[in-house]
Amino acid sequence: MSSLSPFDFINAISQSKENLMVGTDNDDLAEKEYNAYIVNKGLSYFPDTIFHANEMNSRHLLDNKPQFLYLLNTIRSRKRYSKWFKNEKVEDINVISECFGYSYAKAKQVQNLLTSDQLKIMRQKLEKGGLKTKEKKNGGEH
Repeated sequence: MSSLSPFDFINAISQSKENLMVGTDNDDLAEKEYNAYIVNKGLSYFPDTIFHANEMNSRHLLDNKPQFLYLLNTIRSRKRYSKWFKNEKVEDINVISECFGYSYAKAKQVQNLLTSDQLKIMRQKLEKGGLKTKEKKNGGEH
């Protein structure tokens, strides 16, 4: 049996309604590969599944199999596709954080108060010397 990804479980819950934890070569392994956090996150993007995902989040102490079976049997079959939201690590926030000693959250709050010229000056002040800096300026030559 090949390894199952969280997206295989999401597709089974959303569309195929196939029980991926029963009738496999190794049912115990299939149950261990279920990642409740990722599955619940994937289902939280849709209005018709968000409450079911939240229900399983509130019952996080349940084993993987009952969580999967609940979602598999309560969510109606439908094609569901969405772009996964990811935290964007913004270079400007890191510069602000390092320059002023702010936390990431505080730096994110003040980011809009600074102009691009101010951020450029801050980057230059924080620039550390070394081989990589020289390579950038000389086009990669030593």
